[in-house]
Amino acid sequence: MSQNESLLKRLQEGSVLCAEGYIFELERRGYVKAGAFVPEVLLEHPEVVRQLHHEFVRAGSDVTLALTYYAHREKLKAIGRENDLEAMNRAALKIASEVAKETGTLFAGDICNTSAYDVNNKAASDEEVRRQYTEQLQWAVDAGVDFVLAETLEYVGEALVALEVIKKHNLPAVINFASNLEKTKDDYDLVEACKILKDNRADVVGFNCSRGPAAMLPLLKRLREAVVGPISALPVAYRTSPANPSFQSLKNSDGQPAYTLGLDEFLCTRKEMADFAAEAQKLGVSFIGICCGAGPHHVRAMAEALGRTVLASKYSPDMSQHYLVGSADYAKKHEEQFIDHFAGK
Repeated sequence: MSQNESLLKRLQEGSVLCAEGYIFELERRGYVKAGAFVPEVLLEHPEVVRQLHHEFVRAGSDVTLALTYYAHREKLKAIGRENDLEAMNRAALKIASEVAKETGTLFAGDICNTSAYDVNNKAASDEEVRRQYTEQLQWAVDAGVDFVLAETLEYVGEALVALEVIKKHNLPAVINFASNLEKTKDDYDLVEACKILKDNRADVVGFNCSRGPAAMLPLLKRLREAVVGPISALPVAYRTSPANPSFQSLKNSDGQPAYTLGLDEFLCTRKEMADFAAEAQKLGVSFIGICCGAGPHHVRAMAEALGRTVLASKYSPDMSQHYLVGSADYAKKHEEQFIDHFAGK
């Protein structure tokens, strides 16, 4: 089987589960600075990145995605580390490649929104975005990626440049738009944006980030009706709604913006993410995943909702064994008064 067939063949045979959201999880663990969100951890604590890849794969991810999100020239320039651009990308690719080989998962390159695209200066910004994607993808090709995920894209114009550069290397392309607004920033309906990319030879199109499960599902229904072929969905693990579709728009109970340091009170349960995975599969989404806010427990619940038993399933919850709320074989008789209290009796 050729490199180019691997992702597409798996999508023909069933669903592919892709766990990401590394940046938020590493920030929670104290290895990424919130604000810039640049993965400096790749050079400072590479063992932590390797461990997280293994945790997500063990929980059920079919993809080991190189942590090159926000490891592009524009972001590194902003924090004074532009000279580390190549070293950071090559470190991410090396770690992901090794984990993919160790675990038998697909090895994916990653490019993302650059913040350099300017719809009012399209020609010049096209060239700058093309330059940034070209250097990142050359390192990805050198590392032997199986496919490329271009994610959190907010402009059709930028997405077309990403796709152009990916296809120069004859690699399968998954193109995901951020869905924080009702349209792309260059004023295309989100489903129409996906259709445009599909018409330009994107292999998989869809959405990631911004929206939580409940807010992304209506978009996916429209997308499935409009596009033939594989579609993708990687929501954030935060509870957004059709009324407040993006996690950027959420407000905490004190009325302050929740994005990004106050999002904890909106974190989805593992059941909510499992329900999303099952519903997405029913809709005909074949590239299913999770973005910002993801933890391994979410990934495992999603994998199991797709009918899989994964390595981490050995430790899946069995609350019947709990001393307070478990079955008669486990719950302690002398704890019944407390059990009744917790049950509201």
